[in-house]
Amino acid sequence: MHVARLVLFVHMRNFFKQNINTRGRLIRGTAGVAMIVAGLLLSREDGWICVALVASGGFVLYEAVRGWCIMRACGIRTRV
Repeated sequence: MHVARLVLFVHMRNFFKQNINTRGRLIRGTAGVAMIVAGLLLSREDGWICVALVASGGFVLYEAVRGWCIMRACGIRTRV
């Protein structure tokens, strides 16, 4: 059981390692801020769109700060 836990730990550590450069971080940061602003501007129109955009923007900002992209971590090659 301890070996399985160790293997999972090593695999997840590799999954969450940094995988984007400064350019990708800047693009994600800009996109995250844009999504949050758009969500707040649309808050009077539809609450669900606001929640979805703000939550997505927050996650994209997390990716930018962390230097990590979930799509790249899953093996999908992105251009940036």
